[in-house]
Amino acid sequence: MDADVAEATESLLIFKIFFLFTLMLPMALGNKVEDSGQFPLVVSTWPFKEAVRAAWMAVESGFSAVDAVVEGCSTCEDLRCDGTVGPGGSPDENAETTIDALVMNGATMEVGAVAAMRYVKDGIRAARLVMLHTEHTMLVGDQASAFAISMGLSGPTNLSSTESLEKWNKWKESRCLPNFRKNVLPVDNCGPYQPKETADLSRNRCLMANSVETITRRSSHVGVDNHDTIAMAAIDNMGHIAVGTSTNGATFKIPGRVGDGPIAGSSAYADNEVGACGATGDGDIMMRFLPCYQVVESMRLGMEPKLAAEDAISRIARKYPDFVGAVFAVNKNGVHAGACHGWTFQYSVRSPEMADVEVFTVLP
Repeated sequence: MDADVAEATESLLIFKIFFLFTLMLPMALGNKVEDSGQFPLVVSTWPFKEAVRAAWMAVESGFSAVDAVVEGCSTCEDLRCDGTVGPGGSPDENAETTIDALVMNGATMEVGAVAAMRYVKDGIRAARLVMLHTEHTMLVGDQASAFAISMGLSGPTNLSSTESLEKWNKWKESRCLPNFRKNVLPVDNCGPYQPKETADLSRNRCLMANSVETITRRSSHVGVDNHDTIAMAAIDNMGHIAVGTSTNGATFKIPGRVGDGPIAGSSAYADNEVGACGATGDGDIMMRFLPCYQVVESMRLGMEPKLAAEDAISRIARKYPDFVGAVFAVNKNGVHAGACHGWTFQYSVRSPEMADVEVFTVLP
């Protein structure tokens, strides 16, 4: 009988030890993951440090990745980053500033976007309203403005500024050059414009030569000083990924032009299963290649972020050797990299192991 009691006691002791071990093992593993320093994470095009800090504050406080990119891009709109984000910059041919913006939830693949939006300064918040309160992906023009105002955003507001009007007046004094027109003749220095005769085009140059000339001309007025987009990616504490973008587009664009800013897969793309990408540059060229979709799909196939970014840029450069643009790539584990062509690119990062935002420089 005593032997049976001893055996039972020993079995109970072994069970207790096993129970405590199984109880503490997940805690140990949890601490290991927590200490890995992967999440949260914020990555943004350009040295837009205040925007990244705003996004970081949101995501570190437990808000979602979507909330973080909205806060970050909204901060850049309020600060009018580089004069190319938010109101008061990049006038079109009519001296008006319009807004393009996008937000994408990498957990649900939902997208909200606004394009050529007039009279409403809060582009990224309008984009989120499209995602939250419609079954659509994008609203454009005055109808986008009306929707945003009906959902509670302030407006209508004049989006021009003293600086944008001064820039436009100088451009007018320079005979409205450079501009984004091609194969046209102006009636006077600044239009209206009419098409060149088809016979004239075929007589003087072939289509390929005309394409090369156009690309070279474009590169002279698409650059870091007049053609920025904030594209931001965030990974929250749950590992969910989102991206957001905002821009007032190309300076002196033809009214009605929409660039890559609100186009999912071009300016930005996110998928929880893989990672995210953000882009900036000559959107009229880049949107023809969907570089951010390409980056994410390359990473899905096992390519590292650096190689995925370089591959996406090289695909464009092979067809348009004079284009300017850049992308950043970040995988679901927080590994990030960038690639560029035609200019030196910088992107900003904030992660748990950093004391503040750090800026990374990428050479072409």
